[in-house]
Amino acid sequence: MTSEEKTSLLEGFKAFLTRGNVVDLAVAVVIGAAFTSVINSVVTNVINPVVGAFGTSNLDGYRACLKGPCVADAAGNVSGVYIGWGAVLSAVISFIATAAVVYFLMVLPMAKYLARKANKEKSTMKEAVQETIEVTELEVLKEIRDSLVAQGGPGRATP
Repeated sequence: MTSEEKTSLLEGFKAFLTRGNVVDLAVAVVIGAAFTSVINSVVTNVINPVVGAFGTSNLDGYRACLKGPCVADAAGNVSGVYIGWGAVLSAVISFIATAAVVYFLMVLPMAKYLARKANKEKSTMKEAVQETIEVTELEVLKEIRDSLVAQGGPGRATP
């Protein structure tokens, strides 16, 4: 690699980092991580106990024995092979809760805002085109009138 290629690579990387999209993405990741923490807390402390009303309040306790005997000793070590479907259920609930909040609080309002903005721009553009058409028709009519007057049009006596 030549020094010229290295310089262009560094300049390209610098341009990439200073672009606004990278900063926006970094902020989104940080906010998303904090938001995920809040959602996980809600799921763990509110939703899991509600689901646990039908069994244990800790969804991680829900498991199925795949190869027995599945017995836990006093230290919490489990013999046998089990599937911890409760932890998967808890993760799915967290994902659905996160997706719902993001959709209803961020995506849907932004989509409505962008649709209103597009409609406003469309109507403004339509009005501008209409004014342009009217002005153009008026100019054509004036040119026809001027042409008729120059030829001796309506005021001219016919032989």
